[in-house]
Amino acid sequence: MRVCKGMSLGLLAVLLAGLSACSSSSHTAYLSLPNDNGVQAFRIDNGNAHFTTIVGSPFYAGNSPGPIVVNPSGTFVYVGNREDNTISLFKINSNIGSLTEVTPRTNTGLTPFSMAMNSAGSLLFVANELSSNISVYAVNSGSGALTQVSGSPFPTPPNPVALAITPSGKYLYVVNSNLSLIFGYSVASSGALQAVPGSQFPARAGALALAIDPKEKYVYVANSTDNTVSVFSINSSTGALLEITGSPFTVGTTPISVAVHPTGQYLYIANNGSSNVTGFTVDPNSGFLTAITNSPFSTGSGPLFILSDPNGNFLYSFSATSTTISAFTITTSTNTTNSTTAVLGSLSQSTQSASTTVVAAGMALAK
Repeated sequence: MRVCKGMSLGLLAVLLAGLSACSSSSHTAYLSLPNDNGVQAFRIDNGNAHFTTIVGSPFYAGNSPGPIVVNPSGTFVYVGNREDNTISLFKINSNIGSLTEVTPRTNTGLTPFSMAMNSAGSLLFVANELSSNISVYAVNSGSGALTQVSGSPFPTPPNPVALAITPSGKYLYVVNSNLSLIFGYSVASSGALQAVPGSQFPARAGALALAIDPKEKYVYVANSTDNTVSVFSINSSTGALLEITGSPFTVGTTPISVAVHPTGQYLYIANNGSSNVTGFTVDPNSGFLTAITNSPFSTGSGPLFILSDPNGNFLYSFSATSTTISAFTITTSTNTTNSTTAVLGSLSQSTQSASTTVVAAGMALAK
């Protein structure tokens, strides 16, 4: 049971994918390995979060792979190669989850830093940190091949570090850490981007990571220098953001990753400096955050990123210092004999974890 170590704060590319033809009793996980120029693959049991290495793993990619995405149907994996400025496309074996790269690789901008795919699996968005733009690609549903859309790449302010797209695919939001700003774009059916009214929405110092709730009502931004999380409501008609009353909310030290429970009821923030996860319940009407009892929850030293499994039963935390992925059980029912975990949304350490000496820059899950 081996998983991989985290490395750079800005190289988080953690996305959930949809259904695949693989066993319904488990899901697959793929980690980008910049030091080994490859992708590590695992199968995770849905019942106990047990990790098993997939045969043939790791699979060779380009130089210094970072952001990684699985398409919603679970048939393809896309990896941004930071030193090559390319995207690797892998076909997923529907029986065992192994990967086969499809060449040639697709060119992108300078230093692909973050990637996101719309829920239809028809468009891939890439934030290029050094060339300060967003590459947008149309995805061939049969082959997975990428074709850059007309007008791409689209310019952004300098050094975009993270992006996320709404579940409907209408709006794309991009974080600029140096400016502590969020930029919003409407997405045409062609993939073309247009700034939403009032774009350049202020977050707080060190804005670094963001996530969008599954009901498309709120955007959450981790502010790594300010030690807070900002919450914005989304105007469904225009895509404009408005910071909610009470925002920002205090979290631990150096928050660098955001995970939203699939129900949208809970929000989790990985605090790299204080080595814990802050958990909140989310008011569905206002977006106001209330700390979950017993939060923050201790993790391995220096958590680099967190993400919820597709079924909402576990939260995975990757420790850069101890080089492990730990699985935490998410309490979704108070019908339990363990009083310490009876609080909805609370986390309890699972016995399942995995480790290796290999560095990982990003992780994606397929159900």
